[in-house]
Amino acid sequence: MLKITEENVVQQIKLKNEDSVSFLVEKYGGLIHAIVRKYLAGNQQDIEECVADVLVAIWFHIESFNPDKNEFKQWVAAITKYRSIDYVRKMEKAKNQRTTWEFDENRVIVKDRSESVPDVRSMIKDLNETERVVMERYYLDGISSKEIANQFHSKESWVHNKLSRGRKRLKTILLKGEV
Repeated sequence: MLKITEENVVQQIKLKNEDSVSFLVEKYGGLIHAIVRKYLAGNQQDIEECVADVLVAIWFHIESFNPDKNEFKQWVAAITKYRSIDYVRKMEKAKNQRTTWEFDENRVIVKDRSESVPDVRSMIKDLNETERVVMERYYLDGISSKEIANQFHSKESWVHNKLSRGRKRLKTILLKGEV
């Protein structure tokens, strides 16, 4: 059995070695908990749920870690920060929905969740073709930005620029409620 270390943890996560999760918790658990607690002061259950979400995000998005851009510890901290912020937003949104909904005590209405979650392909159909193709390949097909850059005979920074612009346009579309 291979011992997991700071030097090989990224490779072991990529290989989906489940022992690497234990190493993450042991080595970076304090950092993750501290960051999550900073954003989610209070409910321990929410903190634990967010920490679990961070570990899942690290597990499934390890391919996006680039050792040339930053250290693994910094990347873990960034993932934790943004997942914590997303969790706070999700809680605020749920709180706002609860206060605006009117409850009828005599009946329970279960809304079909598929209605409220727009299809990603329908959301990106209004983007220009290049942004749409780049976003589909990156987000839906899971192709790395480097591979996409090679396909378009461009630099990786060009791909990140297209992804950024596409996300901004999607945000505008979603805020206008056009989907």
